[in-house]
Amino acid sequence: MSEMSIQQVLSQMRALQSDATGQPESTQGTAGTQFSELLSQSIEQVNNNQQQAAELSSAFEQGDPNADLTEVMIAMQKARVSFEAMTEVRNKLVEAYKEIQNMPI
Repeated sequence: MSEMSIQQVLSQMRALQSDATGQPESTQGTAGTQFSELLSQSIEQVNNNQQQAAELSSAFEQGDPNADLTEVMIAMQKARVSFEAMTEVRNKLVEAYKEIQNMPI
């Protein structure tokens, strides 16, 4: 993953955090935010996206007249993309951990 991609993922994580907290992104201080809190909130947002997609999909399958196919597809794609982004972040964390672990003392 290139430096630009990492910055995009971090930007998306910050946007997810601002969505989750309901505060505008510009008023949040990223320096004061703990990494574990940011990661936890991002994981919760990914989980929420997946649950929402599953609920919409289930409602559509059951024939709910309020469930629109386009909304279902958008929710499913949003859940997929957020999960893939979280997987990439996890992979980078594992790579960084292995790199640190292999450093000579």
